[in-house]
Amino acid sequence: MALFEEVKYDASQIQILEGLEAVRKRPGMYIGSTGTKGLHHLVWEVVDNSIDEHLAGYGNEIRVILNPDGSITVEDNGRGIPVDIHPDKGIPAAQVVLTTLHAGGKFNNNSYKVSGGLHGVGISVVNALSEWLKLEIHRDGKIYQQEYRRGVPQNELTVVGKTKRSGTTITFLPDSTIFEITEFKFETLAHRLQESAYLNNNLKLILIDLRGEEPQKVEFKYEGGIVAFVEHLNQSRDLLHKDVIYVEKQVGDKHIQVAFQYNDGYNERIYSFANNINTVDGGYHVTGFKSALTKALNTWGKNNNILKSSDPSLTGNDVREGLTAVINVKLPNPQFEGQTKAKLGNSEMRSIVETIVYDYLGYYFDTNPEVAKTIIEKALQAVRNRKALKKARELARRKSALNSHSLPGKLADCSSRKAEKSEIFLVEGDSAGGSAKQGRDRQFQAVLPLKGKILNVEKSRLDKILSNNEIATIIAALGCGIGEEFDISKLRYHKIIIMTDADVDGAHICTLLLTLFYRYMKPLIDGGYVYIAQPPLYKVTHGKKETYLYSDEQLKKYLKEIGNVKYTVQRYKGLGEMNPSQLWETTMNPETRRLQVVEIEDELEADEIFAKLMGSNADLRREFIMKNAEQVEELDI
Repeated sequence: MALFEEVKYDASQIQILEGLEAVRKRPGMYIGSTGTKGLHHLVWEVVDNSIDEHLAGYGNEIRVILNPDGSITVEDNGRGIPVDIHPDKGIPAAQVVLTTLHAGGKFNNNSYKVSGGLHGVGISVVNALSEWLKLEIHRDGKIYQQEYRRGVPQNELTVVGKTKRSGTTITFLPDSTIFEITEFKFETLAHRLQESAYLNNNLKLILIDLRGEEPQKVEFKYEGGIVAFVEHLNQSRDLLHKDVIYVEKQVGDKHIQVAFQYNDGYNERIYSFANNINTVDGGYHVTGFKSALTKALNTWGKNNNILKSSDPSLTGNDVREGLTAVINVKLPNPQFEGQTKAKLGNSEMRSIVETIVYDYLGYYFDTNPEVAKTIIEKALQAVRNRKALKKARELARRKSALNSHSLPGKLADCSSRKAEKSEIFLVEGDSAGGSAKQGRDRQFQAVLPLKGKILNVEKSRLDKILSNNEIATIIAALGCGIGEEFDISKLRYHKIIIMTDADVDGAHICTLLLTLFYRYMKPLIDGGYVYIAQPPLYKVTHGKKETYLYSDEQLKKYLKEIGNVKYTVQRYKGLGEMNPSQLWETTMNPETRRLQVVEIEDELEADEIFAKLMGSNADLRREFIMKNAEQVEELDI
C-alpha cells in the first residue's frame, strides 16, 4: 500500500524556465537573498558594470540617485552599451544584455581586460527582479531608450534624440512581490561607493537622495587610494606606527596593491578586493599576503636578534593582532566562488602576492627598523598572552571536569536538547530575569539573567575577556566556545535573544553583547542565530481592554483610532515592570512577540560603527552620537 497518493511523473512534468523566469523563480541563487542584502546587491551589479567601463579606460564619474518613487538610477559616462544588432539574436545588443543570462562583453579580454562582472548575469538579473526598468543609452551622437516590466521589453530600443555625451543610465524599481523590503538605505549605499572610490583613484562617485524634503548629496573621490582607505579604517584607533606600509606592482597583466598599518587593538581586519569586488571570504590573494607577512617578520626578527633563539616562531595569529590591511588586485579572468563572488579562486595569485609582499617587506624593515621592532614586540606580547590563555583554558577544563554541573548556576535551562528547537534569552537584570524564568515555556526556552554591563571586548585582550564572569557565563551557556576554539556545531540554542530595557542602559548592554558576538563569535551573527527582543513601550487600557504598543507612532495611531473614550497609558521604563504573564504575552510568546534578527549588511560599516561606539577614541564616539541623535525620537536618561 502506497504511503502517498501516486502522482503522474513523465515528460509533461519537466518544467523549462525560459529566459529570466528562472531568476524570478529562484532569486536567492543569483543575488544571495531577497532581504536587504539582496536588494542592495541589485545596485552593486549595475554600479560594478559602470566601474568596469572606468577600468577599461572609459568614464570617470558614476552617479547613483535615490528617486522619490522608490526607484534608483545609476548613470555613468562610459561608452554606452552597444546598440547595433546582435549577429545571432537579431535584436539590439543592449536588449540581449538585459534579457539573456550569461550575455555580456566580459567573457573575452577584448572589450574588458579587467572586470568584476565576470558572470554576465548582472544587468539581466536586475531587470528580471524589477517591477520596471528604464534604459537610456547615449552613444554615437544619439539617445536610445527602452522600457521593461519584470524583465519583458515593452517597446523596441528607440532613438529619441541627439546627444554630445556618451554613457548608460539605468533606472529600476525593485519588485515588491520578490523582495521583503524595497527601501534602499542611504548609509549602506554611501559606504559601498566610498569603498569603490578608495579602490579607483581617478573615479568620482556621487550619491544623491531625493526622497526627503531636502535633497542629500555626497561625493567620493580619493587621490590616496588604498593608503587613504587604511587611514580611514584606522581613524578610530591608536596607531603603533604613523605611516601606512604600501606596496604596488604590476606582474604581467596582473596589478597588485597592498596597504597595511598596525594599531594597539587586538582584532585583525583584512579587507580584500579583486577587480573591485569585495572578496569577503578572502581567497588566494589573502593567503599570499598572510604568508608573506608572517615569514618576513620572523626572518627579519631572527636576522636582527629581535627574536632570540629561545623564542618560538611567531604564528600568523600573533603577527596579525592589531593589523588593518587592504589588498586590492586586478586581473583578467578572475575565478570567483559563487555568483556573489565572495572568494577569489585563482591559485596563481598566492605566489604572486606572497613574493611581492615578502621582497618589499625585507627592504622596508631594513630601512624602517623601529617599525619592525614595534610590530614584533606586539606579536611577542601576543605570544605571551596566548600561552597564559592556554594555561587558563586548561585550568578551566580541569575545574569543569571535576564539577558534575558545568553549566552556570543562574542559567534556567530548557528541557529540550534539540538545539534547532531551543532558544535562550539573555536578560538584563535579576528582576526581569526572574519574571522571564516564571513566564517562559520551559520546554524550549532558557533564561540567563545578566548582572549589569559586561566587559567592553573592543578594548580588551582575550585573556581578560575570558576572566570576566558575565562573559564566561554566556560562553558556558552557549556551549560553542570563543575565538579560535569556536565551534558552531556545539551551539546549544539556535535562537539567542537579547532582551534589555528600552532605555540608554539597555541599549548599551545590547551593544556590548553584539560587540562580543561580532568580534569573537561572528558565525552566530552570520548564521542568523542572534536576535533582539522588542518589548512594548506602552500599555493602553480603556474599559477592560489592554493593548500593547511598540513605538510612539503606534501609540499616536491607536489613540486616534479609539477616539475620545477614557483611557490610561502606561510607559514601560523597564522589563522588570511587567509581571511574568505580561512578559510572556508581549515579548516571549513566539505567536505574538516581535524579534529583530541581527544582520550585517556591510562589513566595513559594521566594523566602523563598533570601533566608534566601543573604541578608545571618545571624540569619534561623541561625533557619532551627535550625528545620529536626530534619528532617535526619545531617550530615557
